[in-house]
Amino acid sequence: MNTAEAIRTVRFFHGLPDEQCAKLADIAVIRTSPRDALLFESGAEASGFFAVLTGRVKIFRTSPSGKEHILHVFGPGEMFGEVAVFQGSTFPASAQTLEESDTLFIPRRDFRDMLGREPDMALKMMALLAGRLRTLVNKVDDLTLKETPSRVAAYLLLLRSSHGTDTFKLDLPKGQIAFYLGTIQETLSRIFKRFADEELIELRGKEITILDQDGLQDLADEGR
Repeated sequence: MNTAEAIRTVRFFHGLPDEQCAKLADIAVIRTSPRDALLFESGAEASGFFAVLTGRVKIFRTSPSGKEHILHVFGPGEMFGEVAVFQGSTFPASAQTLEESDTLFIPRRDFRDMLGREPDMALKMMALLAGRLRTLVNKVDDLTLKETPSRVAAYLLLLRSSHGTDTFKLDLPKGQIAFYLGTIQETLSRIFKRFADEELIELRGKEITILDQDGLQDLADEGR
């Protein structure tokens, strides 16, 4: 995959004219990283932003005690690190690959120069940042207003969507997934068992198969 083809896979850039995509391709760089590679650390200068082409990348922070807190997991077509770039500051969290991954890196200075010449792209970036804010607000609502089974159901549906298949493997340890969903590992395991008993999902170690998508959606929408 060359940089021009890579640009077309990033959802944020969908709909851009060929001329703008070509200009982006001129400044972008494709990087291949092995599993567990650190792409940037919290506090490092935000010299550019990234998009996932293949694989998955987790964004996390580490507490003073050394405990890791996962903030988000990005998959193919998604961008990350762009907020710090526009603020001209440092990255507020760290990024690490969960598997061998290809990422698209776009340097901050070159991209900002391009935005100065391309106001349509600047407006699109503003819309993206507004969407990220809505996602954050929705997650806060999920963690505070929904019951735990509803949050777990929504998470499984999100994984199904990002993988594009009914059968997938959990990329994170259950303890980290539980923290991400605002619960504890024991509760998460009980909910998984309940979902399996109700034939909503099938469990085989770390592999999950969605058996009843509508049933999970009902849980995610309404809670129980």
